[in-house]
Amino acid sequence: MLKEFKEFAMKGNLVDIAVGFVMGAAFNKLVASFTGGIVSPLIGLLFDADFKDLKFKLKEGTLNDAGEMVGESYLEYGTFLTNVIDFIIVAFVMFMIVKGVNKMKKPEPPAPPAGPTQEELLMEIRDALKK
Repeated sequence: MLKEFKEFAMKGNLVDIAVGFVMGAAFNKLVASFTGGIVSPLIGLLFDADFKDLKFKLKEGTLNDAGEMVGESYLEYGTFLTNVIDFIIVAFVMFMIVKGVNKMKKPEPPAPPAGPTQEELLMEIRDALKK
């Protein structure tokens, strides 16, 4: 059973998928830092607020004995929008990578033109000899 598992795990496709998964996770961190550190502040300038802190209060809270606000509820749409931007960036980069890989693939040579078969040629010769 261990030998079968080792053969399964060492198949080329599975190793390629694992490498792709690790690279994707690292790329996701890169995009998240780009969005959080560069894109969000620039968009925040437009809205005059930190983009990640954009939220809508759904429920008012109350003060407890310690003077802290409890029971507040927010709809945090800024975080959602940041994640949407992350997704769009990752999807666009993946699209460009797939497009580049497809362009690098060598096209298959065109099939040779279909000419007359051997039987057709023999029939033409036969018909020409009859004349």
